Amino acid sequence: MTGIRLNKYLAQCGVASRREADRIIEAGRVKINGRPAVLGDLVDGSEKVTVDGKLLGAPEQRIVVAFYKPVGVTVTEDDPHAEETVMDYIDLPERMTYAGRLDKDSEGLLIMTNDGDLIHEMMQGSHAHEKEYIVHLDKEPTQEMVDKLAKGVYLPEIEKKTKPCRVEKIGAKMVRMVLTEGLNREIRRMWNTENIRVRALKRIRIADITLGDLQPGEYSILSDEDVEKLKKSLAKERIKNNKRNLMPAKELKNTRSGMKRFNTNGPVHHKLAGGLEKKVKK
Repeated sequence: MTGIRLNKYLAQCGVASRREADRIIEAGRVKINGRPAVLGDLVDGSEKVTVDGKLLGAPEQRIVVAFYKPVGVTVTEDDPHAEETVMDYIDLPERMTYAGRLDKDSEGLLIMTNDGDLIHEMMQGSHAHEKEYIVHLDKEPTQEMVDKLAKGVYLPEIEKKTKPCRVEKIGAKMVRMVLTEGLNREIRRMWNTENIRVRALKRIRIADITLGDLQPGEYSILSDEDVEKLKKSLAKERIKNNKRNLMPAKELKNTRSGMKRFNTNGPVHHKLAGGLEKKVKK
């Protein structure tokens, strides 16, 4: 049989990322023409595919949304224990899912879409697109601490060392950080290694997309121009990261030591193109 893998089809329908789609399939929630689906199944679009009894169809229109997730809102599609989820805020007929995560205690930019390929691209940590944050701390860090975190630190809770990132003090107890990976509660854990607690965390940029003038709970539908710009930016970072992985160790070290610093004398990032439709939770 020819076709595409079922997890990719589910992602294209906006059900979930491919990785999450595998979990949904393994849980027995997906059926193809009435039979329980299994990992590795192929579909060509002629089948009757259901998730939790609901019939799916490939989305006719690809939509990408920039959403300002408020503090206290859980990034999930269905959690009976969550007081509020991101899906409570998105009032669109298309079924969408999130491309990336942001923990409940944090706020800021979240990209949501029914474009399965875009979700896959953004959920791959190895593709290394930039994510920018403003972080409020409970203590003032020393420059030594800032430099240490920028080089990467070992996180014992998850037994991993963080990748080099950009860290800049912009206030006594406030820093701007740009990361290229998305480990669980990464920024909070990084500062915990210095016995500093994160009091507030806001994500203001993902690749070339920023919060702009969005307020908590609001979202904007990205223009075709901005979606194309986002995809090109992601592809560029993926190619750059692949080249970096092939570099000799000495050359890679020199590249990291020369990472760009923040431009504090002008805009750090681009704003969304004008004319976007802003939506507010009713």
